[in-house]
Amino acid sequence: MTSEPLSALLWAALDAAERGWPVFPLRPGDKRPALHGETACPGTGHCAAGHRKWEDRATTDPNRIRRAWADIPFNIGIATGPAGLVVIDLDMPKTKNKARTNSSTDTPSGVTTFKALCERTANTVPTTYRTRTASGGQHLYFTAPPGIRLGNSAGRLGKLIDTRASGGYVVAAGSTTPAGPYAVIDPTPPAPLPEWLYVRLTTRQAIQVTVVAPPSGTSRYATAALRAELANVAGAGEGVRNWTLTRAARALGRFVASGALTRSEVEEPLKQAGLAAGLRESECTPVITSALNWSIAHNPSGTAS
Repeated sequence: MTSEPLSALLWAALDAAERGWPVFPLRPGDKRPALHGETACPGTGHCAAGHRKWEDRATTDPNRIRRAWADIPFNIGIATGPAGLVVIDLDMPKTKNKARTNSSTDTPSGVTTFKALCERTANTVPTTYRTRTASGGQHLYFTAPPGIRLGNSAGRLGKLIDTRASGGYVVAAGSTTPAGPYAVIDPTPPAPLPEWLYVRLTTRQAIQVTVVAPPSGTSRYATAALRAELANVAGAGEGVRNWTLTRAARALGRFVASGALTRSEVEEPLKQAGLAAGLRESECTPVITSALNWSIAHNPSGTAS
């Protein structure tokens, strides 16, 4: 292994730290944290007083960064919450063969959707620090409003548009994955998050859900319960979203067990409600599946009458 790639990654990590952005190691050539998880925590060193997650261990200390990147070419993660950043992630559409190019699909990219959102709201596309992601998408960096804690979101601004803030991280420029490099395309210092974007990220939007009519002979109670639980999930705030989604799926699982609702009539609307609340699809799906399975197993006789 030559020292050139390692030096470039170390320089990129130090550069991010000099901007005041705490960094932590990601797996070489990957986007996942290189630090151990809670279940594998040895309870020593940094975790002697209890497990410390990657957000807690992210640092701007140049000495710690030099030691971390001394021997292994880690990619670089920026902990957006401690960095005081809100990063808008404009992704590329995925095709069946996982290739991501503008010409490979008719689905608009996150970049295109964001431009359309700006035009529709009579706002210009903000000039700010911007990077190109490995997939060909873009990350727009903004400074978070002072004294305000924003969480992550998925799809709230539009299709293929996510945001990373408190509790999230982004892959820093200088990192590389098999899909390609992350590179700076506009070095302008991060601008404050525009007010119009802040409003859209913090205003709870009503979820539009099409509820299929229940089978003949079923009371309207199942449909009313479905609508109520979807509203609860969509309106859940950060910190209680997973719990609310779990509770809703368990409550609705009773109706699936009784035959009042089909599983598909529950799963997809619950996922959409979770997305509306700011959860990612990868977070919604396992929660819904597990909670429905639990509820169906515990209500085999159909007690949801």
